[in-house]
Amino acid sequence: MDFLRLSDVDVHGKRVFIRADLNVPLDNGHITDDTRIRASVPAIHDALTRGASVMVTSHLGRPVEGKLTKADTLEPVAARLGELMRREVRLIRDWVNGGVWHSSLAMGDLVMLENCRVNPGEKDDSVPLARQMANLCDVYCNDAFGTAHRPEATTHAMALYAPVACAGPLLAGELEALGKALDAPARPLVAIVAGAKVSTKLAILRTLLAKVDTLIVGGGIANTFILAAGGRIGKSLAEPDLVPEARSLLDEFAGRIPLPVDAVCAKRFAADAAPAIKAIDEVADDDLILDIGTNTVAMLLPLIAGAGTIVWNGPVGVFEFDAFAHGTRALADAIAAAPAFSIAGGGDTLAAIAKFGVTGGIGYISTGGGAFLEFLEGRTLPAVEVLERRAREVSAPLTASPIP
Repeated sequence: MDFLRLSDVDVHGKRVFIRADLNVPLDNGHITDDTRIRASVPAIHDALTRGASVMVTSHLGRPVEGKLTKADTLEPVAARLGELMRREVRLIRDWVNGGVWHSSLAMGDLVMLENCRVNPGEKDDSVPLARQMANLCDVYCNDAFGTAHRPEATTHAMALYAPVACAGPLLAGELEALGKALDAPARPLVAIVAGAKVSTKLAILRTLLAKVDTLIVGGGIANTFILAAGGRIGKSLAEPDLVPEARSLLDEFAGRIPLPVDAVCAKRFAADAAPAIKAIDEVADDDLILDIGTNTVAMLLPLIAGAGTIVWNGPVGVFEFDAFAHGTRALADAIAAAPAFSIAGGGDTLAAIAKFGVTGGIGYISTGGGAFLEFLEGRTLPAVEVLERRAREVSAPLTASPIP
């Protein structure tokens, strides 16, 4: 990846605008997982310690443009960031056109700009909006890998109009880790891709199968492949319309997709449902497959233990319910214990890593969900492409006046 990095930019006396990914899960206004906030701290700390003033913003949830509600405010995020950095982080509303808050910024100041997706034009990658926001800064820094696949005003167009556009350490680190896992991986390369729908990940599976030595599938994706192989899944989640495509992949990449041989089933989807381990050919018509079985786990563990590189996206069972968490826990423990370089991404994957306490054993934990998947698929990420484009240009020197 050929782009300018924040560490390459002299930010002393400059106003730095950081687009972070602070889209954290909330429960009644309380943050339940601050992973993304903690991941944003290095870029902010670096800019501040080198004499910049810092403005940081992010999206949160799915707000209606032009309407800020209590559910959409970054207020709890600003409070948590302040705790992590041991300083007050002032939250600025209606910030696009600047104002007193902006003109009074001094070296070492840190402010958070309210939910950027509330601004009309953000999701449409509005050029007029991007120009307004670019006028606020001397240096634009994108450190939001999780939104790198979305061309929005703060992730894409703004990078075209800021005097300097660069990548933060999180964005650069994510891309380097993914490149290490996919471009020149230590072999064998094992990928674990699980989730409810095979249709949303089918292109990714085909791309991965051309690169990996083994592709472990789970969840609804595995159920669709089980159907394609002639197995039984009862009333489990699957996509029968995609069985022909799944069968084609099984034929084309024979031996690379180990399918479950048994499963943990239940009659209903509930935390207190009675679990029963059944061989795949014994799954009843009224059964739901909610986890992989013990024999399947035993089959998969040696593949993980012997891997050189592991890419993990998605839990293999309904790990939120303890009765159906064994498969995901066993694979998480195995990945953490394996000598391989491992990279894991996706919201549910991060939740599983946290639940099972294996954070320290994962080589790199990606904060991205959709961006992680699109990178695996081989797509160009708009936020990265625009930074590469800016790096190819002959940049003019900064003309903005230094901060007093």
